[in-house]
Order: sequence, then structure tokens, then C-alpha cells
Amino acid sequence: MRLLKVATCNLNQWAMDFDTNLRNIKESITRAKDLGAVIRVGPELEITGYGCEDHFLEQDTVAHSWECLKELLSGDWTDGILSSVGMPIIYESVRYNCQVFCLNRKIVMIRPKMCLANDGNYREFRWFSSWTRRDELVDFQLPIDIAESILQESAPFGYGYIQFLDVAVAAETCEELFTSDAPRIALALNGVEVFTNASGSHHQLRKLNLRMDAIKSATLFCGGVYIYSNHQGCDGGRLYYDGCSCIAINGDVVAQGSQFSLKDVEVLTAQVDLDAVSSYRGSISSFREQASRESKVPSVKVTYKLCTRMKLETFPTIPLKVKYHCPQEEIALGPSCWLWDYLRRSGASGFLLPLSGGADSSSVAAIVGSMCQLVVEDIKKGEEQVKADAVRIGKYNNGEFPTDSKEFASRIFYTVYMGTENSSDATRLRAKTLANEVGSYHLDIAIDSIISALLSLFQTLTGKRPRYKIDGGSNAENLGLQNIQARIRMVVAFMLASLMPWVQNKSGFFLVLGSSNVDEALRGYLTKYDCSAADINPIGSVSKQDLRAFLRWAAINLGFKSLKEIEEAPPTAELEPIRPNYNQLDEVDMGMTYEELSAYGRLRKIFRCGPLSMFQNLCHKWCGRLTPSEVAEKVKHFFKYYSINRHKMTVLTPSYHAESYSPEDNRFDLRQFLYNSSWPFQFRKIDELATDLENKEQAFSPLIPDLEGGSTNGSGLGVVAAGSANPRAGV
Repeated sequence: MRLLKVATCNLNQWAMDFDTNLRNIKESITRAKDLGAVIRVGPELEITGYGCEDHFLEQDTVAHSWECLKELLSGDWTDGILSSVGMPIIYESVRYNCQVFCLNRKIVMIRPKMCLANDGNYREFRWFSSWTRRDELVDFQLPIDIAESILQESAPFGYGYIQFLDVAVAAETCEELFTSDAPRIALALNGVEVFTNASGSHHQLRKLNLRMDAIKSATLFCGGVYIYSNHQGCDGGRLYYDGCSCIAINGDVVAQGSQFSLKDVEVLTAQVDLDAVSSYRGSISSFREQASRESKVPSVKVTYKLCTRMKLETFPTIPLKVKYHCPQEEIALGPSCWLWDYLRRSGASGFLLPLSGGADSSSVAAIVGSMCQLVVEDIKKGEEQVKADAVRIGKYNNGEFPTDSKEFASRIFYTVYMGTENSSDATRLRAKTLANEVGSYHLDIAIDSIISALLSLFQTLTGKRPRYKIDGGSNAENLGLQNIQARIRMVVAFMLASLMPWVQNKSGFFLVLGSSNVDEALRGYLTKYDCSAADINPIGSVSKQDLRAFLRWAAINLGFKSLKEIEEAPPTAELEPIRPNYNQLDEVDMGMTYEELSAYGRLRKIFRCGPLSMFQNLCHKWCGRLTPSEVAEKVKHFFKYYSINRHKMTVLTPSYHAESYSPEDNRFDLRQFLYNSSWPFQFRKIDELATDLENKEQAFSPLIPDLEGGSTNGSGLGVVAAGSANPRAGV
């Protein structure tokens, strides 16, 4: 039996911080060697960090990467262990995303990425080219200082595999795992038994199962060992890389790393039986037939043994059940870890959150509370880096450190309720209760005097004083009065974030947290430059439905009991006067429900629907509940306000990416922001098709059946008044 001890890792790298990244790489290799591994796989572009973006276009970035690799090869880190190290490399004036395989202070082979990720959050074609030569390995001339340092002039570069005396090893890189013509297929048919994958895969709700299924499938049909490594943490941008490095053999996972963690380095190992791979492949007749006629793939011969023979005290690692978090846990853990990385790396002393007592800001407060709990838990487990960061940020003295999450929160988390005459006692009490449960330093202030001063200034300037619509004012007056409140809260929040530490004789500043969700951003149901204009937003790409489920979960599992009452309260902006016969409600103001918004968002982004195709899809989805004309009006209403408010996406607070229909304008959802909001051609086509459908229905069925036994006047998602004024649509 040929046994092979392999290692993979989650690394929390930071884009362009070469010192931090190299330190983590060295530590992961050292741990892998201490655990007896002879192969170590690291994440994609681990030397630079994956999120460097246009820094990859700088010659310095490539040069510094070589300098770091030189340091690795000059020491004993690669002695006795095949290490895959990710970095950018320029060959013949073309920049490639590469894995560099190193062993015994030499470069064995350089494998450039062949299939680049270039959709959604990824723009690899902007910085790299794909390697297209599938039939050759070229001779790559190493930089002079590298060549002189390691006494090696060149290294094989391209698509191929490494043939050791007892095992064949090859690489895939991130996106290549998911391609239809994956490199591993031809490699497996050429006898390659071990595959490495250096990845930079981000977290998205409900996404992990797709990745794990792909990893298991990678070896289920062709056999083999698959060693997957990933980044973990926030490396400087909107994404959180969620780790979950793993090792699989013949379709079974035998090792799995954490998906969410505050650790900088996590290493996992497994002992795999390569004879089991040979036996598995030999039992599949179709595999044998295809392998017998497969074209040869180039290889690099290395006269070195990696395997050990089985002894009584050594045996293969047994398969395990893959661990998945429910979406509510993902919301609690992913944004928490992202916030912690941002806090500890930004130089800030904490967070400030405008806490309204509503579902969105309360979700953010709960996530910060979760972060504080994770920090205390990791300190109890002996994580020295987490402890050092917490002591520094929390300003602990004389050997003290956090032992209670609420006490830690009181040092690094301010919450502030900014009430007006339109605020209710209920929301004020909910905000105070939640702040006490989380442990934040809570402020309760009234901002009416500031608003009144602005209105007096306006009256002096114009001779007019605006009124709310319920008091006889126009839509313009009503909207203006609401936007004044919202924007003043942003000004007050940033003032407090910068000056409250000074008031308390503390150094530093606090980061302002935003709390607008993905559905409100899609609809534009927010005031430009109000509290949505924060420093960062942990829920900006989370749907309202997922947030409500999270609140119910967190009330029990995080111990913040008041979240149950907050979730049950109807969403309201509280920007208009509360009267016995009137109470402002978000869904009424928007003219659509949050469930409907999720449906619109998924069809628009995930299924790439324009107005007409969205109408057609929803006619089918809501058949029996709405007439085609009613569906048409809802679709037109959505696209009208989506296009009117699209400009707001250009200034959205940088948000944690969690949802596949996020309208975030930075790079994920690239569309114009100046629209003809009447969509004349598209809406005309919708009206024509709606009329045609209704004429056909009247000819064959005078009554629309109610498939679920409810009213035929509703969508099944909750009917609200369409066309009402948007209270947070300010420009």
C-alpha cells in the first residue's frame, strides 16, 4: 500500500501585504511538515493576496512576488515537501496567474492558469491571460537573482504534470474545477493520481454545497486525490473568502477545514492510499478504455519518492460527513469574520451603528455581537493573534484581555438611537434593550432641533416651510422632510464616530456601519447619503427574508432575545408623523413586498431578464393569482423605480457580498445608471402581450382558477398599494 501524507490550508491573506502573506505561507508549510505531510497546497495568488485587482498591472507586484519566493527557496521551508505557491508571473510579456511547485529549494514546475474567472465578482481577464498551449511545457528562464540564489537557470512552464518515482501530481486552479472540459480529465487518463487546487473562492449564502459537490465529483468519476486550498477572510475588499479547504479521494471527503474563522492560518492533513486510486480506476471499464487511447500530456520527471509503505501504526484517513452551516449561521459567522478583519486591519478602534430598533440595524448589531462572541471564544481556545488584536483594539492594560463578549462590546461598539418627533417609543425601547443584550455603549439622542434649524434656514431663504403629506403637503414636501431626517442622521453618526473616542479619552476613531439590505438597494428605497452612506455594511447583500430568518435564529442561538419582537414588528422608516389613522409602512411606500423584490432581483440578475422576459416568467409563476395585466403593472412599477434609483448603486456603502442578485455597482452588477424610466419599447411589448394573453384566457376560461384556494386579487406574495411616494428616494 502506497501511503501519501498531504496537507492543505486556509490562509487569511491581505492584498499587497507581502510581509503578512509570506509569514502565513511559512507558518503553513512549517505546520504541514511538522504533521508529516510531503505535499502542501496553498491558496491562489497567496503571495500577493487574491484581491490586488489593478495592482496586478504593476511591475512591482510581480517583482515583489519573486522576492518572496526567493526567500522561501533560500531557507529550509521546501526541504522534503512539495509546496505549491500561488503568484503572478510574466512570460514573454504576458502575465499569468500561476502555481509554482517547489521542492528541496528548487522550482520543479510552474503551472499557469488555463481557465480564468471573469464573471460576477471576478475580472481576471483584466489582469491575466489564460494559458492555451495544451500540448507542451516550455522552458521558462528564471529571473537572474532567483537563478543565482537557487542555482537554477530555468524551470518547466505550462500545462503538464510532475512524475515522481512513486506518484504523479498535477494542478488545477480555482475556476478549472468548475469548467466542462476540466484539465484533470485528460490528466487522470494519463495516470495522474493527485490533483492540487489553489483557489480564491468567496462566500455566498447557500453556495458551499455547490463547491463541495464539485470537489467530490472531481474524483468520483475519474478517481484520484483532490487537495483543495482556499483563502479565508477579508483581504481588503467586499468579498469574504470562506476557506473550507478539503481533501477528497475517490468521491469521499476525508478532511475539511473551517468555513468561517478568525485564524490567520489553518492547516489540515490526511493520509491517502494511492493503491485505492489504482484499484478504483481499474474497476471502471470505460475509464480503462478511454485511458488506453488518450493523447499524452507533457510531464516533468523527478527522481524523488513521496510515498511511504503502510505500517501497523499508519493507516489511511477515513471519510467524514461534510459540514454545512444553515443560512442563518452563515449570516452570523461570515459578516462577523469580515468585520473583524476590517476592524483589526483598518487601524480603527471600533464600530458605531445608528440603531433604529428596526430589523436591518438590529441585524447589524447582532452580527457585531456575534463577532465579539467569536473573539472571546477564540481567546479561550488559545488563539494568540486574536488575543493580541483584541487587546490592542479594546485598549486593555496590564495583562488584561477580553473574557466576556458584552464587556468587549462595550469597549469597541457604540450604538446610537437618533429619534425625532416621528419616532415611536416602541422602536426606542427595542433599540435600548438590544444594545443592553449585545453590550454596546448606547446613546439615545433627539435630532429635532437640528432639523428645525435647517427648516428655519430654508424658510428664511424661500419664505416657505414644507409640510408632510398627511398635513396637506405635496409629494415633494413630504419627500424632502423625510430626506432631511435621514441625511442628518448620517452627519451625526460620523461626528460621533470621530469624536466620541476623544470624549472618553481614547485614541483612534470608530467606523460607521451601514444597515441597508439588498432588496432596498435594488428598489432604491434609501436616501442617498443617509445612514446608508457608512464606512462598511455587513448586510448590504443580504435579503430582507434572510435577515428576518436570521433574527429569529439569533434570538435563540446568540442570546439576544429582543430580536424576536423586532422581527415581528412591521418594517417602517418612521420618517412621517404617526397618527391614529396612519402609520408609515415600508412595503406600502415601496408599492411592493420584500418577497416580490427578491423575485424581481433573482430574475433580473441571476436569470438575466429584461422587463418583457420578467413579465413572461412571472405570468407563469403567479398564474391563477394575478391576471396578466396585474403582473404587467407590478413589473413596470418595479422597473420604473429600479431605473429611477439606479444612480444610488454608484455610491452604495462597500458591502459584504452574500447574495447572487446584489445590485452593487462597483463590479458585480455592471449596468448604466441613467435610464429612460418609462421603458417605452419594453413596456409597450408587455402591454401588448398582456392584452393578448387575457383575450385568450377569456376565450377559453372566463375565470382564472385560484390554484391555492386564496383570493385571485393577490400575488400570493402580499398585495400593497402601487405607485405611492418613495419616502427614501432622495437624490
